[in-house]
Amino acid sequence: MPVFGLGTWRMGEHPEQFAHDAEVIRAALDLGITLLDSAEMYGEGGAEEVIGQAIQGRRDGLFLVSKFYPHNASRNGVIEACERSLRRMNCDYIDLYLLHWPGSTPLERTFEGLHELRDGGKIRNFGVSNFNIGDLEAVPAADQAQLGCNQIFYNLAHREVEWEVSAWCQQRAVPLMAYSPLDQASELLRSVAINNVAARHEASAAQIALAWLLHQPNTVVIPKSARPERIRENLAALEINLSEQDLDELDSSHPAPEQAVRLGMR
Repeated sequence: MPVFGLGTWRMGEHPEQFAHDAEVIRAALDLGITLLDSAEMYGEGGAEEVIGQAIQGRRDGLFLVSKFYPHNASRNGVIEACERSLRRMNCDYIDLYLLHWPGSTPLERTFEGLHELRDGGKIRNFGVSNFNIGDLEAVPAADQAQLGCNQIFYNLAHREVEWEVSAWCQQRAVPLMAYSPLDQASELLRSVAINNVAARHEASAAQIALAWLLHQPNTVVIPKSARPERIRENLAALEINLSEQDLDELDSSHPAPEQAVRLGMR
């Protein structure tokens, strides 16, 4: 799985913007991004339709991630939801298919459907999103180490995952996929510590925030941007090597939690 991808939240919400959104995705592909993250929730399928337009003739070599609603998490529901997503994206399979957040359906039923999809070649792998430690432990034991990822809200300002979830995932070699890695361009990018580190590297604050996440073990980032120039800037974070001094400053300014805390969610 690539360590850097493009999120598509808020894409496909307005049909008149479909062509523009598809062009943004094509620009990202031209820049070398191969991982695209979406969900049936995004634009109620609109983002997946945009992806379908953008990747025509370019499916090979891409790593497509999508997510299904908890209310579609029954054995038959997940199969039907996946088939709808495949039609919208106009492709034969999804590389990684995730339960968007925990719901009320017994996970045994959900994973029965996911296994059927994988056995039938409609998905390559499955995983979860927004799962706290208790949710992860409720995953059928045989499937815990098979999870393709736990996609979570994770950035320097929100390190809740590091209390328990990160260690659980690392022990089982389950990647973390960080959404909103820039905290939706909030106060995080005005952090004094981040900007001091950025000045040393002649980089932007966003690049440092992404580089910090990429430094974390087994972590993938999926920043969303509607501007090709910003996507290019974000990608340059892959070239930044943070020093121990950099990491210490960032950790001191934006510490991990010191007590039990649930994951954030956006």
